[in-house]
Amino acid sequence: MPTTIPITKARINLGAIVKRVSLRKEKFILEKDGYPVAILIDIDEYEDFIEQRNPRIQRILKESHRDYLAGRVQPADKLLEELKTKYNEKNKKRI
Repeated sequence: MPTTIPITKARINLGAIVKRVSLRKEKFILEKDGYPVAILIDIDEYEDFIEQRNPRIQRILKESHRDYLAGRVQPADKLLEELKTKYNEKNKKRI
């Protein structure tokens, strides 16, 4: 749950707030005259947010979800094992 603080208090304590956002992944809603005007979030969360708004990424996620619902999935360890096997076979041919 984000912490709501007045924008003037945020300005005075900006360094400490940014540290909390960066290290503890806290979120802050900044208010001006009692109304929310901005939010401070960690850069990784912001990048995830922007990425999810990308139409190409949205299409990939929808396709992936349809595959999951249709049962066209496999455990990650099985996939990794297959990739390792293919990688090793490919490198043996080079020698």
